[in-house]
Amino acid sequence: MHQHTVRVTTAAGTVEGFTRDGVHRWRSIPYARPPLGVLRFRAPQPAQPWRGVRYCHGFTKCAPQERRYSMLGVGKYQAMGEDCLTLNVVAPEAAPAEPLPVMVFIHGGGYIMGSSATPIYDGIALAKRGCIYVSVNYRLGALGCLDLSSLSTADVTIDSNLFLRDLILALRWVQDNIAAFGGDRSNVTIFGESAGAHAVAALLTAPDAEGLFAQAISESPASGMTRSTEVAAEFATRFATIVGGSGRNAVDALMTASPAELVAAQNRLIDDGVRDMLGAFPIGPVFGDDVLPLDPVDAMQQGKAHRVPLIVGTNAEEGRLFTRFLPLLPIKEPMIEALLAEVEPAVRTRITDAYPDYPGRSACIQLGGDFAFGSAAWGMAEAHSRHAPTYLYRYDYAPRVLRWSGLGATHATELLAVFGIYRTKFGALLTAPADRRSAMRVTREVQRRWRTFSRTGSPGDDWPAYTDTDRAVMVFDRKSHLEFDPHPERRRAWEGFSLAR
Repeated sequence: MHQHTVRVTTAAGTVEGFTRDGVHRWRSIPYARPPLGVLRFRAPQPAQPWRGVRYCHGFTKCAPQERRYSMLGVGKYQAMGEDCLTLNVVAPEAAPAEPLPVMVFIHGGGYIMGSSATPIYDGIALAKRGCIYVSVNYRLGALGCLDLSSLSTADVTIDSNLFLRDLILALRWVQDNIAAFGGDRSNVTIFGESAGAHAVAALLTAPDAEGLFAQAISESPASGMTRSTEVAAEFATRFATIVGGSGRNAVDALMTASPAELVAAQNRLIDDGVRDMLGAFPIGPVFGDDVLPLDPVDAMQQGKAHRVPLIVGTNAEEGRLFTRFLPLLPIKEPMIEALLAEVEPAVRTRITDAYPDYPGRSACIQLGGDFAFGSAAWGMAEAHSRHAPTYLYRYDYAPRVLRWSGLGATHATELLAVFGIYRTKFGALLTAPADRRSAMRVTREVQRRWRTFSRTGSPGDDWPAYTDTDRAVMVFDRKSHLEFDPHPERRRAWEGFSLAR
């Protein structure tokens, strides 16, 4: 296999990557100083310059998480560590005549797991279609997405929304350096899936992110993932107690605990929260600070979000993944009843009536998926479309293998099309011969839309912007088509619904 090296000089120093399969790649370029020692729980600092050449041929560390989530292949796991603030760049090998659009991907994983090194996020298919692809690591879980700032003391400061500050610094790195890789710094699209899609929503409303991107794509944003500073402070106190510190000792315990101890404590905090049905999930952004003054959807409604074009959407059967893995969603009757126990009887009736077979199994799974993802996408589309071009989609495509397995068009399956996975050996396993052509067609369609949007801010003339008069939805399937307000009763059922206290 023909391979050679390629060097680019960034603001901090020269990075060497490699060229293979028609693209240049640089892996694990640091965009921040390692947040170690006294920098733990602090806002990220720009990377320190280096002399000579930094070799960026392989992936370094991902953020601390449970080891099983850091799997890169059969029996192969990525090293973990707090020194994880890196990004990867993939660029077409042929030098472009003019700077290319830039697509920056933010991985999902509930704010507690995931890595930009995960093979599905490779990005080669997007780069080959004419963009500079960037994928970013950010601090996860207790070290980045749990707001512990209320525990600060006179001696030790803990900053809020660390992961969001990480992402903003990474986007600043793109502004400062991407031209050297062939990218157009004035045409950056941020896109993410699940928690990554939720982070996109937060970036849309973070004042410090203004001007750092021109378009945004939010694939299956999650609901219930933001909390007020008051709720966050309650979680912080609980967390410190689990780690073994209280009062003035809390900060000492947090600063001296190992990453593995912090991950274990965060898992206990989540389990306790699910058991006690505390409402808000403890991990994720907090609103009410300088980075995120308002809840993202509230900011969009008030016209205080960055007025950039947005694609947002969900998959037809979001909840089915969670019947097999990560049992965090309310997709069974007892959990749904516990979820709705706190709401007004009229609201509870409105929600359950929107799912006629409730409490049948399929209705429960649909309700749980809408609670977790559909409601967030509908809310964002309704709010952002009043102020900026907004395009709503629903991804319905599922090859027979996924349908037979009972997963269907579940959470994250649109990534198979976005990243061109159906063209790979792994993708071939998911498509019986009868599905090959339809899988390729959906892949071409989604990639064409994302690419056109990243170039022009519109996904195509035949996909009308969402308005509250016709509510156009692009449905990606064997034959993609437009629908108008396809599930009005389900959409209305969740309007104004919130667990936040």
